[in-house]
Amino acid sequence: FQQDLILELSNKLNGTSATSLTIKDMYHVAMQSISNDTNILTGNAVLDERALFSSSGMTGMLSTVQLIICAMIFGGSMQAMGALRKITQALLSIVSGPASLIGATVASAFGMNVLASDQYLAIVVPGKMFSEAYKEKGLAPENLSRSLEDGGTVTSVLIPWNTCGAYHSNVLTVDVFDYLPYAFFNIISPFMSIAVAALGYKIKYLVGGNKKQKTI
Repeated sequence: FQQDLILELSNKLNGTSATSLTIKDMYHVAMQSISNDTNILTGNAVLDERALFSSSGMTGMLSTVQLIICAMIFGGSMQAMGALRKITQALLSIVSGPASLIGATVASAFGMNVLASDQYLAIVVPGKMFSEAYKEKGLAPENLSRSLEDGGTVTSVLIPWNTCGAYHSNVLTVDVFDYLPYAFFNIISPFMSIAVAALGYKIKYLVGGNKKQKTI
């Protein structure tokens, strides 16, 4: 508990002792730190220039929150009018086997990240659409879950207008296209999922209600 810091933030440092702190002062500082700008100077020119330890508080996040709300409304509207279902059905029309089904799932999840602009919709909507197709192909639900994660979860931060991409860019103060070339896992993961499916490695099947694991 650093009383001097609280005194400084509450503008009461001049001629005031730490023993004169009140609950009102501490509440004022807490609310001010949460809502408004908070700047911490480290003495390191690189860190101070990038403002890694500074924040604009809840007020500075309002633009990101607005983008998230708009993305959720847009995605919900697309789902309600059946546009997302049409896109997914078009992908299902080219499915011929387990490998192509997993590839279509990964592509659909990534496409939802781009079109619906929300990671939640990118996972839930394709998950609902493809669940019956996986059962018809005799594939265990673990395959669907893994494909949704590889195509939807890890790629959401690579889309600037996606809720995850906007949040990460705002918090890190780094543009999405600046950190994208270094996001090796996020870029490689969808391709690895498709490659592993094409090889038939670690694909789980449903057999008489039981699951068996097929390996090379």
